[in-house]
Amino acid sequence: MKIADIIYLSVRSFKTKRLRTALTILGVGVGISAVLFLVSLGYGLQNLILTQITSEDSLLSLDVSAGSSGLISLDQTSLDKFASVENVNEVSAMSNLSGQLTLDEITGDAVVYVIDESFLRLSGVKPQYGESFSDSNEPEIIISSIGAQLFDFEDPGDIIGKEIEITLFISTITEEEVEEVEVITLEQKFKVTGVISDENSNYFFLPKTLIGDVVIEEFDQIKVKVSDGDYLEEVRNEIIEAGFLVTSLTDTIDQAKKIFKIIQIILGLFGLVALAVSAIGMFNTMTITLLERTNEIGIMRAIGVTKKDIIMLFLFESMVIGFLGGLSGIILGILSGEIFNLVLNVFAKNLGSQALDLFYYPFWFILFIIIFSTIIGFLTGIYPSKRAGNLNPLDALRYK
Repeated sequence: MKIADIIYLSVRSFKTKRLRTALTILGVGVGISAVLFLVSLGYGLQNLILTQITSEDSLLSLDVSAGSSGLISLDQTSLDKFASVENVNEVSAMSNLSGQLTLDEITGDAVVYVIDESFLRLSGVKPQYGESFSDSNEPEIIISSIGAQLFDFEDPGDIIGKEIEITLFISTITEEEVEEVEVITLEQKFKVTGVISDENSNYFFLPKTLIGDVVIEEFDQIKVKVSDGDYLEEVRNEIIEAGFLVTSLTDTIDQAKKIFKIIQIILGLFGLVALAVSAIGMFNTMTITLLERTNEIGIMRAIGVTKKDIIMLFLFESMVIGFLGGLSGIILGILSGEIFNLVLNVFAKNLGSQALDLFYYPFWFILFIIIFSTIIGFLTGIYPSKRAGNLNPLDALRYK
């Protein structure tokens, strides 16, 4: 029997039992859609979180700190030393101070991050509202969203453009080991240009160039950007050998990916349960089809159709059901994911939150699902096809 004949007979059998075939395909599709929905949710959450915390610059940057031993410190000498390391493109420092913000007679304490111009870019930090610092030397600050709430702004974005007074508290240790605090009120007012989404800490970023004559002798952190990802470990090891603590965003990403991999496996297992139920339904359909077509199989064997051709016929039918089930499952999975995402975003917007895309569908995974569902169809059809091929032609002709 030619391949064309096998395809024709398979398609013809689908036409004679349209409703049952459609329900079987739909059953497989529901199982596949459950797998796609849950796994794509895992990929979507991973993609969402990693996209928010990473940028091209941040992935090439190392975070250097002095640690808590007190034996070494980060200062201008350290900054110059890191800048001279081979394959280092850029360095940027950050100092952690205490301060106060005043707006319309409301004053609140806040952590002050005094930073070099490129620090936020190397950190991958972007304001949720407004924008980052402009290129000009204008008096600007970026605050956290909880800082905006401190001034009674229910919508953090409403504080954009407001001018705030800043007071810094500079702590120093004298030769007698006595801590002295110098209170410095900056002369100019600072315009809020951006708000970072953070409901846990009240802080703001202040460019180092805008603090006037205030002298900062030590830094709390230095960002070191390498020229290429291949040099990340080499530069890291050189800085560690100098006695400094070094971490990088890639460490966090690697840990996050491991956690999300476990989540994806767990979600995928839940989906596989639904797929297993669908496979049992497909097996049942193929078995019933065998019983209904026993007499037809006897006629085909009587006119010369081989055992191999009968097996191929049933296997092809089950593979087509698996393939179409996978295709319908992809459509159902993506459709259900988009509807779920749409409903969730409607609630998010009503609550004043930002719209998010919780689902991500990698092309390779969609391709894998189609191949996988076809294989499921093949495996499900092995027993019925062998049983059909082993039927005795005379017994099959007498079957009613």
